[in-house]
Amino acid sequence: MAQNRVSGRIVDEKNNKELTKVDIFINNSKIPALTTTSGSFVIQSDSLISTLKFSRKSYTPETLDVTPETSENILVQLSQAQVSNIQEIVINTGKTKYKSKKENPAYAIMQKVWARKRNNGLEKFDTYSYKEYEKTQFDLNNLDSTFMKKKIFKKLDFIFDYADSTASGRLGLPIFINEAVYENYGKNKPEKDSKRTLVAQKTSGFQDNQVITVSAKNLYREINIYDNTLNYFDIGFQSPVGSDGFSTYDYSLVDTIAIHGEKAFHIRYQPKRKDILAFQGNLYIDTDTYAVIGATLKSTQKINVNFVNSVSTQLEYDNPDETTFLPKKLVTEFEISPFSKKKGSKSIIAKRSVDYSNYEFNKPIDPTVFKRKEEEYEDDFVKKDDAYWTKARPDTLSKSEQGVYNMLDQLQQTPKFNHMVKLFETLGSRHYNAFKGVDIGPIFSIYGRNEVEGDRIRLGARSYFGLNDTWRVQFYTAYGFKDQQIKYGVDARYMFNKLNRFMIGAGTSRDIAQLGGQLTSGDGMTGPQSTSTFFARGENNSLSSVNQTRVFAAIEPWKNVQFRVDGVMQSIKSANLELFNLMYYKDGNLRKTVNDSHVTFSIIAKPGAKFSQTGIDRYQAKNLAPTIVLRYTRGIEGLFNADFNYDKLQFMLSKPFLIGTIGKTIVNFEAGKNFNTVPLALQNIIPANLSYGLVPNTFSQLNYYEFVADSYVTLNLEHHFNGKILSYIPLIKKLKLREIAFIRGAYGSLSDESKAINVEGFKYSAPNEHIYFEYGFGIENIGIGNLRIFRVDFNWRGNYLDRPDISKFGIKAGFQVGF
Repeated sequence: MAQNRVSGRIVDEKNNKELTKVDIFINNSKIPALTTTSGSFVIQSDSLISTLKFSRKSYTPETLDVTPETSENILVQLSQAQVSNIQEIVINTGKTKYKSKKENPAYAIMQKVWARKRNNGLEKFDTYSYKEYEKTQFDLNNLDSTFMKKKIFKKLDFIFDYADSTASGRLGLPIFINEAVYENYGKNKPEKDSKRTLVAQKTSGFQDNQVITVSAKNLYREINIYDNTLNYFDIGFQSPVGSDGFSTYDYSLVDTIAIHGEKAFHIRYQPKRKDILAFQGNLYIDTDTYAVIGATLKSTQKINVNFVNSVSTQLEYDNPDETTFLPKKLVTEFEISPFSKKKGSKSIIAKRSVDYSNYEFNKPIDPTVFKRKEEEYEDDFVKKDDAYWTKARPDTLSKSEQGVYNMLDQLQQTPKFNHMVKLFETLGSRHYNAFKGVDIGPIFSIYGRNEVEGDRIRLGARSYFGLNDTWRVQFYTAYGFKDQQIKYGVDARYMFNKLNRFMIGAGTSRDIAQLGGQLTSGDGMTGPQSTSTFFARGENNSLSSVNQTRVFAAIEPWKNVQFRVDGVMQSIKSANLELFNLMYYKDGNLRKTVNDSHVTFSIIAKPGAKFSQTGIDRYQAKNLAPTIVLRYTRGIEGLFNADFNYDKLQFMLSKPFLIGTIGKTIVNFEAGKNFNTVPLALQNIIPANLSYGLVPNTFSQLNYYEFVADSYVTLNLEHHFNGKILSYIPLIKKLKLREIAFIRGAYGSLSDESKAINVEGFKYSAPNEHIYFEYGFGIENIGIGNLRIFRVDFNWRGNYLDRPDISKFGIKAGFQVGF
């Protein structure tokens, strides 16, 4: 195992002076594993190191064989190259100034790369298949003796026996490792279809902690080096191989080098400005075909991404023909620190490596391969023995990687460690595991306050045996000290099949609620109600008392496409008639309670969404996947004493878009229509936000029930510039603030019949004269170091300014955790 780690010094053969900026390649790799910053080096690899190649400009490359006996304290002597031996033009590795980019030799090379832009080769074959081995590892980084002696590690100090030096020479401790093997199948003719099946998985560390699991899946995105924009953390970085790369980067042709017997141009690039979202690194371009053979991408020291100190990626490609490429290897590493960006600060190294192999093309594939199978969703399906993993791994695990499995086995026998894990689970899930199978929570909803209930206490619990539970029972009870009323909610759900996620559920609740908090309402009844008036402009008087019973059935016939049917019986009345009037006329009689029975049919699609579990409750990893909802509701008069027949149709689309490197736009579009006359309690309310906090997809300068509509259309556009503008302002740019711009609009209509049915119908109207709109800007990324989770928005009301008791301007603030 000594050959996984090699150390030594590099000097000039003549004067014995130490050399820096030496590229070190492992085992004929196309990409340097390390570029030295001093005369000493330490290399650690996942695989056995058999050869090392040392390359530096103006020096003759040197290749050494490595054995266990010669792996430490190697003395490498490089000799200066003779001019007569240099067959290619060598360009200065420093930043050379040219009168125009056309004078730069690298520009001519990159032009040919752009002209011959390649696409992923999988698109050109009738059928294809390949194997994918993925390894994700989290390491504690920059450990020192002071840190290891802290009281928190008392009785846990044995874990440091598994620490080892990293490639940078610092001490690292693996804390999580996940290995996975996928089988990929696809076809392009006669119709397109694809399937990625997880066939084996081995996990150590916090495998039962949903916070770590979701975080690991949420960090990484698939990238194509030929795209103009590369997606990291759902933030756009300019690609150095993109066709507009010269607007962002300076390129320098360094040399031509031999890679696997073929000549390649070695081009170094760096951003023109250090404080933008861009990379620095190396490109390796085939001299004959101008294909990208390999690339390294490393972030600058001024990277403006929350919790992230650095990003680096290594890419290797195969190029089977003149127009396509195939991924061969991808290694992406993030250095994550919750507080500080200082070099050497305590951090977590999150590394993901993917090896692609066993490509096969144009071979017949059984159509049943593309069908989902129930056994693929069972836990035992991915469990394999050690013999399988020895064969499946492209390289052997390092000593520290092997040790993490043993270390976690020991840790899980330590009570102190289990207490720490429980704390993380509680913060992540918002529930506290009281004893086996029972969680208490949500813990952040225990206390609230509103005008009707006064101070409110809420206690809840749920069944919980693990992440992949196929059933869940939960309940809560609440008490208002002002109205002296007990509220409650209980529901139960059961999933019969993990393949198509067929499930049923039922529940009942009696509570105070703020109706109209959202247009396309969510599902479930035991979640916290949005009735609190902490830090709000005015008291929340327009609350309703809702007694509700619900049953539902749902199925997912296609991946990420759910069909759902809900049956609801409810009665709704004002929670306090003196403060808020919901009375209406029915058959000439004045009534204060609306009795409603309805059936709702929903289609909910989330194409491209990724989930971390297969149980009844799944945690969706954040990415650019859209959410699409189409919902039809039919009210049935006379069923369980219901008062109204009515039909309602609703549509919602929510989707984030990367707009090149200028940021991300989040679009939320909703439309709906009531086809019958119904009272206020069943109407569409344009959602308002009276609090001083941030509430997505609401109107900040509206009052509750200010706009009521039979039919409506709303659009919410929010663009995050990621500091693109503020980075140009001296002094301000040092604060690393990011700017946001937004605009919201609503348009709708309300019939005279819908006004007349309500006792106070004269108060209500729809935004039908012209589109109601709000606009404004915000500043996010406020904080210190890496902890920048505060956001402030400045909102202006655009029209309908002659109404009484309106707010023309408002400030909203809150926490926004994200990269």
